[in-house]
Amino acid sequence: MNYRIGQGLDFHKLVKEETFVIGGVTIPNDKGILGHSDGDLVIHSIVDALLGALAMGDIGSYFPSNDKKWKDIDSRYFLKHVMGIVNKKKYTISNLDCTIILQKPHINQFIDKIRLNLSNLLDISIDYISIKATTTDKLGFIGKGEGVGCIAICLLYKDK
Repeated sequence: MNYRIGQGLDFHKLVKEETFVIGGVTIPNDKGILGHSDGDLVIHSIVDALLGALAMGDIGSYFPSNDKKWKDIDSRYFLKHVMGIVNKKKYTISNLDCTIILQKPHINQFIDKIRLNLSNLLDISIDYISIKATTTDKLGFIGKGEGVGCIAICLLYKDK
């Protein structure tokens, strides 16, 4: 088998009057994620991890934030597009591991819903998807509630 690993990392500012969407799931919060698209940094991180595993650049190479075409677009579009590339190259996702870094809101009650949503979007078993959340113990801009981050790591494989 041929294995490839990729990592993605994304951070966004939290602001009033925006929606808090992670992994395609809207979560109630007094602040939302500011982004050129919908700001779904979990999906952005996964897209970067997939592209990284294939050595094909990053999300900005395909969907630049200075292009008005992508303004306010649903990030699931990015993921579907990149999964088309993964499939065309005949790779399969072995597993996906994401860590969401935020002070609040507490998202534990939404993790299964995020995993299920990603399972459907990626067309892989929910058993291959790990979503975790951690805080920065009130340190830095994330700890002050000004931002949120996500790290995603994926392993792809291709049968020879």
